[in-house]
Amino acid sequence: MEAMALLDKVPGDLKLYIGGMFTLRRRDALKEASITHVLSVLRMPLDEELFSPFKHHVVEVDDLEDENLLEHFPATCRFIQEGLDGGGGVLVHCAMGKSRSATCVIAYLMHKHHINVSEALSQVRQARPIVEPNEGFMKQLELYGQMQTPEDVENTPAYQRWVYQREIELSRAVGQAPEAEKIRFEDEHVTDQSASFELRCRKCRRPLATSQYLVDHSAAKSANDQGGNLSTATAGRDCAHYFLDPLSWMRPELEQGKLDGRLECPKCHNNVGKYAWQGMQCSCSEWIVPGISLAKSRIDQVNKTTVSEIRRPPGLAANGNSARQNL
Repeated sequence: MEAMALLDKVPGDLKLYIGGMFTLRRRDALKEASITHVLSVLRMPLDEELFSPFKHHVVEVDDLEDENLLEHFPATCRFIQEGLDGGGGVLVHCAMGKSRSATCVIAYLMHKHHINVSEALSQVRQARPIVEPNEGFMKQLELYGQMQTPEDVENTPAYQRWVYQREIELSRAVGQAPEAEKIRFEDEHVTDQSASFELRCRKCRRPLATSQYLVDHSAAKSANDQGGNLSTATAGRDCAHYFLDPLSWMRPELEQGKLDGRLECPKCHNNVGKYAWQGMQCSCSEWIVPGISLAKSRIDQVNKTTVSEIRRPPGLAANGNSARQNL
């Protein structure tokens, strides 16, 4: 039992342990804990002799905030579960047993027990108080929770959007527009068509966007922080532009590889907005990246309820009773 004390065990019935590289040299402790599976989360040359008795899985990542560890969560969760299902113990380690290994253990606990990041982190810190995932990994864990810890991360829209945002940030850092094939046109991925209003070209009335494609920024956030319950459009009423996700009608312009430019209505070719991959400042002072905007002076906002009333079949009243009354 004294040997087992040398390993940091996650509280509970699971034979799940966390540690650093040095943990692998505690052979008696590993044997006492019945370790059968070892998950290594680090990028460095490994002495294979250390792992010869165990089933071994390696995730090669550095302890950097911009590393993508999120894409590995399904595989690491499966590996941990496989070891536990086999009746043995599982050791998850990185170099120091502080950030990378902790992130994978937290992800497993979230997936296994359907708990949030804070609860899982608290459990792991009971076993190893020095645990401190870096800020980038913490954000990935938060997103993993928002995605409801899916078995398939890479085909999840939230993950694809996150990867797209990372590409935009990378392009911005080097002063270039993103590669055409990496631009995510949001209306090609969203199946939920519910929206409270449309944005139409003021000149020809062509619909250009709906409310679910608006990018929330400081005006809306500040209203919510103050306890308000305002929509994005209402909270941003003083802003001169609507900021949007890239939409498919913008494709001919956005795929040209330019850092910035104008957006024209695809029907009447009237100038309706502008874009800047490096970002632009809204009239409310918030900096939006990327900046893809429609000018309110060239756009009409039309409530969807109004649209449905306009499209209602002749003879059918708003409450739907007229037709029945005429029978």
